[in-house]
Amino acid sequence: MCGKGIFFLCGLAVSGVLRVSGIRIYTSGDVEAVNGTDIRLKCTFDSSSNINPNNIIVSWSFRPLKPGREESVFHYQQKPYPPQEGIFRKRIIWAGDVMGQDASIIIREVKFTYNGTYTCQVKNPPDVHGSVGEIRLRVVTTGSILVSPHASFSELLLLAFAIGGGIAVVVLLLIIIVSCRRCKRKRQRREGEVEAPRKERKDPTVCHPMRAIHLYLSQTSIEIDSSDGMISEASTKDPSSESDGPSSDDDDDDDEGDDSD
Repeated sequence: MCGKGIFFLCGLAVSGVLRVSGIRIYTSGDVEAVNGTDIRLKCTFDSSSNINPNNIIVSWSFRPLKPGREESVFHYQQKPYPPQEGIFRKRIIWAGDVMGQDASIIIREVKFTYNGTYTCQVKNPPDVHGSVGEIRLRVVTTGSILVSPHASFSELLLLAFAIGGGIAVVVLLLIIIVSCRRCKRKRQRREGEVEAPRKERKDPTVCHPMRAIHLYLSQTSIEIDSSDGMISEASTKDPSSESDGPSSDDDDDDDEGDDSD
């Protein structure tokens, strides 16, 4: 009898009649938003049943930090139904896609009264049971948005890679810029050494043309002895001595005449 029951259950499992129902909801955990800005509350789901856009139901609710009643924020069934009253009136925008398994919403111009816990619930008949996603929103005045302490390891790893990659790119750019500047300086120095005009060195023995001393060379004559063809020493003749030559001979003659007398 027990064997037959087990066989029957196995048959149901194989035929697909026995199915485990339940929707798994994934949310972004804790988030922060600056007062007066828009914030997207991310909610995705995974269903074991085929998604039927005509039957799927999405519900969002809000529970404030201070003691108070839970308030409906948003409802989707075939089309979005934003709240018509309450503190979220005209502040909720549908940002999901049921066929893409996305049930996210956007809150416009958040206020400090929006601090609290937001609950996302999805039903996809016959998948109507499952977990409920929660997001804790904190509205701040100014400053940087902090990373949620409940963020997944993959998100933190991606953030670390993004920051490290940005720093590496900046350092690489700085190294390239410094290297280019050094190469440019070296090239300019080399070009300056090659193309620098050389200063002409003045000969200390050469004087300025205006200060040059004009040298007058006396006329020189070279006597050639016809007898042996030898060149005798050059003699310098002074024009004044030539003119005085005959007069000196005459004086000698006159002296001889006087002696004869």
